[in-house]
Amino acid sequence: MGEVRWERLGDPRADPLVLLHGTPFSSFIWRDIARAMAISRSVYVFDMPGYGSSAMYQGQELSLDALAGVFAELLRHWELTCPDVIAHDSGGAVALGAHVDRGVPYKRLALVDAVSLPPWGSEFFALVAEHTEVFRRLPGPLHRALLREYVATASSPGLHPDVMDALTAPWLSADGQAAFYRQLTQRRADQSYTDRIQDGYATIDLPVLVCWGADDTWVPAARGRELAELIPGAQLHIIETAGHLLPEDRPAELTAALLAFLEDAD
Repeated sequence: MGEVRWERLGDPRADPLVLLHGTPFSSFIWRDIARAMAISRSVYVFDMPGYGSSAMYQGQELSLDALAGVFAELLRHWELTCPDVIAHDSGGAVALGAHVDRGVPYKRLALVDAVSLPPWGSEFFALVAEHTEVFRRLPGPLHRALLREYVATASSPGLHPDVMDALTAPWLSADGQAAFYRQLTQRRADQSYTDRIQDGYATIDLPVLVCWGADDTWVPAARGRELAELIPGAQLHIIETAGHLLPEDRPAELTAALLAFLEDAD
């Protein structure tokens, strides 16, 4: 899978908390929330293989199943036996799969606009899957414009230009452009994974919070409500005026909801 970039914040003796990002993002989306959580937690963030500052290369295995395996290996490497976990987008599918399919234990789990139930994937996903080689050969300026327009749709109130630059930067080099379309194509093929693991949601026996942006157009809030109903005892928290990129759109409100969940479940 290649080198994985990771970082730990806060007191290493504090209760561990792991943050997972989704597609097509990186641990950058957790920067403010991670710092806030690190006041009282030992916080771990990482860029999944094929994303952010982690390794990207042709032929890289980027399936959700493979990424769940990487996540399980990282927890062993960090010697975390039962951490709190917060996961966004496809990171949600990774966290869910590691738990229900691989038996990885968590203390608590928070799922934020999580890829978890069909149908998922936009029309853009389908178009890329059908014409991957064409998109990989787009001239750089056209790829950049398309990428920025696509990422912009993940936010409801809109992204600050500096945030947009940071979110898109990993995908702008020649290798990054190829990796961007490679991971999108893989995600399009990954619905069979969530189809396979979703029966296991009813077996989850730990505190779970489902957080969603009310204006999410990538994975609508109705999917969050359905997910919360499938997981026994799960709490549901919908945040208004927020899209799919809830950690960017409403970081303070999301942090408050997450802290309340973690403290209430202690």
